Amino acid sequence: MSELKVAVIGSGYWGKNLVRNYDRIGALKMICDTNEETLARFKEQYPEVETALSYSEVLSKKFIDGIIIATPAETHFNLAKEALLAGKHVYVEKPLVLNEGEAEELISLAKDRKLILMVGHLLQYHPIFVELKKMVETGELGRINYIYSNRLNLGKIRREENILWSFAPHDISMILSLTGEEPEKVIATGGNYLHRHIADVTTTHLEFPSGTKAHIFVSWLHPFKEQKLVVVGDKKMAVFDDTQVWEDKLLVYPHKVEWENNIPVPNKADAERVKVIQDEPLFRECKHFLECIETGVPPRTDAAEGLRVLKVLNASQESMNTNGREVLLKTPESGESAQIHKTAFVDAGAKIGRGTKIWHFSHIMPNTVIGENCNLGQNVVAGPDVTIGNSCKIQNNVSVYKGVTLEDDVFCGPSMVFTNVFNPRAHVNRMNEVRETLIKKGATLGANSTIVCGNTIGKYALIGAGAVVTKDVPDYALMVGTPAKRTGWVCQCGEILPQSLECISCYKKYEKNDKEIITLCE
Repeated sequence: MSELKVAVIGSGYWGKNLVRNYDRIGALKMICDTNEETLARFKEQYPEVETALSYSEVLSKKFIDGIIIATPAETHFNLAKEALLAGKHVYVEKPLVLNEGEAEELISLAKDRKLILMVGHLLQYHPIFVELKKMVETGELGRINYIYSNRLNLGKIRREENILWSFAPHDISMILSLTGEEPEKVIATGGNYLHRHIADVTTTHLEFPSGTKAHIFVSWLHPFKEQKLVVVGDKKMAVFDDTQVWEDKLLVYPHKVEWENNIPVPNKADAERVKVIQDEPLFRECKHFLECIETGVPPRTDAAEGLRVLKVLNASQESMNTNGREVLLKTPESGESAQIHKTAFVDAGAKIGRGTKIWHFSHIMPNTVIGENCNLGQNVVAGPDVTIGNSCKIQNNVSVYKGVTLEDDVFCGPSMVFTNVFNPRAHVNRMNEVRETLIKKGATLGANSTIVCGNTIGKYALIGAGAVVTKDVPDYALMVGTPAKRTGWVCQCGEILPQSLECISCYKKYEKNDKEIITLCE
């Protein structure tokens, strides 16, 4: 019997299984549920266990070491946070939470208070999966080419969540564990048949940096039950089929592909059974939680692992919501403290500098380099192959096309326009005729101004709102009109210079050269 004591919160479809296993271990002390009749039935079955309708009552009990949360997913964050604040170790049935920010908050809270926070990704504790993972880690299967997982059945049909969130977390967790990495690309599609807004069938495709690919097919609208995980290596192939009798749950196929006259020829072999000692996965998972409390060792499925799974779930849902659009999970080479809004897209190969902020609905295309401490507003497009310097500010609805380069401290006003082809036609492809445009340090491009391609805007020049620039602009020039003409000079600070060329604001002095171009007096 365990000396640690836990309380199970929520005793419905899955909670009753947690109740049974923690009672078997000898750690079950309390059951909390909002349904009095349910509690009465559990009291008959477990007479020595206390029951409570109030969650705060459970948290007030000093003899409770761990809180086991098996309630609807939307309640997980608040319940887990309250438990951690009360000094309790926490186990949360999958998913950890629905929001990545909430997951990060719980992770930080558990770390600060030195408490265990574990997620119920059951199949990671299945003896068959543990053996399969060992085979992958020892290289018995060779290089892993691809993985697929099917989780299919007729029911249990839910209305509080779709099939992706109900079935797929276990498969995602196993695949991430086997690959040892996070996917860089996610594509998902779904079908809604029983309810207009709830997917009954989904397929999710994952692509990993190592080259491994995986797909997950889940459905609660299927004629037969199937729970199958297939791992294809270049040496052997393994099948974990959880619907088979124990002896046949893990089969290994030592198939080989040999090359004859530069033609791949499959060499098939008989399946081999893998002997694994039988045990109940949930019992092992419950024991693992208690062992982690006793030792302080992080759980196999800790909150960080739960967050990784959550990121894939959210990316899959986002892809489904946009008709199967590819979603990038990792922003390549994002600098420390860069902030990228969740609706913005940053393509592979882009580099984002430290402290840069990219706001709603913006798109940073491949091979675009953005410096440090920049601010890109809503609906900004940059790239491909564009360089933006440090401390630039690009306001809403600006597209920085290929061929445009911004040096440091450039300001682009709302809805200003760059072009990159001089004489565009819809029916003529002229991307090989892109003309380069250079915006030098400190220049300001006013709202709704247009910079015709092939020109250079000098440092600290100021282009007035609505102006159309058709030729090179000298340093410090004030340009207005259509086409833009110089009407004066401006200081580095942005003030219009008087005839004396001495700024009335910052007192910097300028002088004209023999070409009627001004320079800053040193």
